[in-house]
Amino acid sequence: MANGIFITIEGPDGSGKTTIIQMLAENLEREGFEVIATREPGGIEIAEQIRKVILDPDNTEMDSRTEALLYAAARRQHLAEKVRPALEKGKIILCDRFVDSSLAYQGHARGLGIDEVYSINEFAIEDMMPELTLYFDIAPEVGLERINKNKGREVNRLDMEKLDFHQKVREGYLILADRFADRIVKIDASKELQAVYKQAEAKIKSLLNK
Repeated sequence: MANGIFITIEGPDGSGKTTIIQMLAENLEREGFEVIATREPGGIEIAEQIRKVILDPDNTEMDSRTEALLYAAARRQHLAEKVRPALEKGKIILCDRFVDSSLAYQGHARGLGIDEVYSINEFAIEDMMPELTLYFDIAPEVGLERINKNKGREVNRLDMEKLDFHQKVREGYLILADRFADRIVKIDASKELQAVYKQAEAKIKSLLNK
């Protein structure tokens, strides 16, 4: 593999994406691929520090534009320090969230505008977009119920938002899935974990076998 492959997985918390990314990475490694599973915001030390600021439940006064800019800053550092170097070495990147999260959460749900938030991120990503994005679609009520059942999970600032915010996030993702249908594949995340995994695996294998 001369050049790596950049794959992102999107969706709300509670959709199972983080668990399935690990399952996909383990399976692909068994098949001989070099895989890096990472996340946004985070993945490297500087971006993880920014993540703490963004998701800190005490930071309730954070302005929506500040939030969008912090996500873009974390994204830039993650790309520069981890993603680009790995792709140049021919590795597969499985990234838990990328620019589509900012477009859905800050662009649509926060009301900043999808195009406006994308313009902020254009500077950060320099036209670096994934070859494939899997969007794990699930009703907000179901995702939030799953989160509430996970007693060991730390509650972050976005978890404190009301249901209508999470409904707008889903609306934003569906708009993006329609607008970027050549890149974004919708996965029904309401099904059992193994069924969701099989859907995701099939789409990735189809890309790798091209």
